[in-house]
Amino acid sequence: MQSPPLGLFRPKGSHAEHKVSFSELFFDLVFVYAITQSAHLLIAHFTPYGVFQGLLVVLAVWWVWVFTTWVTNWLDPETVPVRLMLFVLMLLGMGLAIAIPQAFGKHGLLFALCYVTMQIGRTVFICLCSRKHRPELHRGFVRMTIWFCASATLWITGALQDGALRTILWSLAILIEYASASLSFAVPGLGRSDSKDWDISGPHMAERCGLLLIIALGESLLVTGNTFSGTHWDAATITTFLSAFVTTVAMWWLYFSLSAERASDVIAESDNRGHLGRLVYTYVHLLLIIAIVLVAVADEFVLAHPHGHTSIATMVAMIGGTALYLVANILFKWLVFRGHPLSHYIGLGLLAALCVAAFFLPPSMVALATTLILVIVAIQETVVVMGKKAH
Repeated sequence: MQSPPLGLFRPKGSHAEHKVSFSELFFDLVFVYAITQSAHLLIAHFTPYGVFQGLLVVLAVWWVWVFTTWVTNWLDPETVPVRLMLFVLMLLGMGLAIAIPQAFGKHGLLFALCYVTMQIGRTVFICLCSRKHRPELHRGFVRMTIWFCASATLWITGALQDGALRTILWSLAILIEYASASLSFAVPGLGRSDSKDWDISGPHMAERCGLLLIIALGESLLVTGNTFSGTHWDAATITTFLSAFVTTVAMWWLYFSLSAERASDVIAESDNRGHLGRLVYTYVHLLLIIAIVLVAVADEFVLAHPHGHTSIATMVAMIGGTALYLVANILFKWLVFRGHPLSHYIGLGLLAALCVAAFFLPPSMVALATTLILVIVAIQETVVVMGKKAH
């Protein structure tokens, strides 16, 4: 039975409780742009220090997106105030994304100001919305605001510094924010949040994260196609392009064809949806996004240099990104289904062997081998899943 709407919150017991709105999808496009910008940052600075900085940016981009997703899990984007909040966040998100290529250079302050304003502004907004109608959520978001204000000082201070000091301060800021969620936003005198208070809509959270993954995979295809169109076409570049396409399809298959919908059903029936949502959709899906970014970076490297010796950077991005994708899927399936997909472990073993062989293969062949491994994993896992359904 549908409950009457409470302020700006989604009405309980209705289709609208679980529906992903068009304004949410519109909002996501800005963050896929930010993820693409992060990939370009990694491509330009793929050294140990550059990779660390690039991943720091990805962590920040993901954190602001996923927290907004939690907020719109409760607030109704079909109401005008919530929709306007999303559009303001989109504008700030554009500023954040535009600043990414020079986040550790001349645009550091723009990046930090946009990020901090988004995190604090959105959290204060739901604090005000929930004070009357959802006091248990209100208390949790008050604690969250305090944590974001604490980390904001490090973001702004870091933006005013140069070089390694900025990286150190921003690393501390993001560490505080990620730790705060694990600590249930504990604040002296105000207690800590109970995960059972975070009564999210499982189907909504699953669909939001899934749609972002689809858009990110699609964007990686567009970037690869654009790069390929500007290269000299020969057997190696054509092979690399086809490998990139099949890899993307295999990545989609492993997640969406075999587990995404079933996972949505599991979280919907969970007694502690907040706990499962935090582990599975807040943390594990971050690993999936990082893996997609790394594989996209690897495709760029291989298309630019398909012949000759395979560089360490290409190996790390290609093999490491693919391995991370399998690890993230293992964690996802273990946390949701309590299962251990043997095919994924076999894939990791094959990737480990490829690490050795890659020293003797050109980049295009390393890309092809990685693709074949993913296809083998996808086929084997499909056979297993279909066999279970048959019984």
